[in-house]
Amino acid sequence: MKPDKTLLALAATVLLWSSAFPAIRVGLRGYGFAELSFLRLAVASLALAAVAPLLRIRWPARRDLLRIMFVGASGMSAYQLLLNWGELHVPAGTASMIVAVTPAISALLAAVFLSERLTLGKVTGSVVALAGAAVIALARGDTGYCTAAWAVVAAAGAQAAYHLGIKPLLRTYTGLEVAGYAMWAGTALVLPLAPAAIGAALHAPSGALLAAVYLGALPSAAGFVVWGYAVARLTVTAATAALYLVPVATLAVAFVWLGERPQPVELLGGALTVVGVALAGRRGAGRARDAACAEGQKAPPVRV
Repeated sequence: MKPDKTLLALAATVLLWSSAFPAIRVGLRGYGFAELSFLRLAVASLALAAVAPLLRIRWPARRDLLRIMFVGASGMSAYQLLLNWGELHVPAGTASMIVAVTPAISALLAAVFLSERLTLGKVTGSVVALAGAAVIALARGDTGYCTAAWAVVAAAGAQAAYHLGIKPLLRTYTGLEVAGYAMWAGTALVLPLAPAAIGAALHAPSGALLAAVYLGALPSAAGFVVWGYAVARLTVTAATAALYLVPVATLAVAFVWLGERPQPVELLGGALTVVGVALAGRRGAGRARDAACAEGQKAPPVRV
């Protein structure tokens, strides 16, 4: 029996994005968090630029450049810097569980800034998800860990702002085009980090250099291409549900790759986060699917 290409693409996306969190930990062995952020964004930007003609990515309209700079600053530059800073002290699996709170924050931001209806399910789910993130952040008494964990929460907030910012763009451009625009804008904003990053690359261990290239070429660049292929053939509900597997897959990859074993309280917080996000997205899923199909929009990807 021939394997379903869509399911294979979705599985590849989950695997690529889940592997990004442990790869960051490996990259941080040879780079500072800012240097690794620039290298990952630069590699991803170059890879996407190379395939842009094949993917028929159009030039954006001038009127959209300011919004593109905003989503690049929030979803790319700020997200990478905050996540990498956080993973200096937070294990990869734990970081992925915190980032899973992003959809809940997105729902709250959409209610405040876009006047989207805030149902009881969304409120309850968002509160549970945020409580889970707080449990993880306070799981250890170490000050360095707590500060780093809240930095990862801030990264999830930056990712949520990205989702908020791309909604108007998705009415005009494809999801892949928006991801490319944001990636290039985010890379441009961190160009001042280039000299230090290039200098560090000349002396970094080979494992850290390979991790930086891997992060940019596969989870960032290839991940978006494969994700775009999958969601073009699935409903919003089915595609988004698959992303709930990212924290679980990350725990498995981090255990095999890095030997990480999260504490029970961190697993409890992660479970609360995933359950809360599922509750927040459960109601109105049919309406969201119908609206997305009508406007040609797809589920926003979880940034890694």
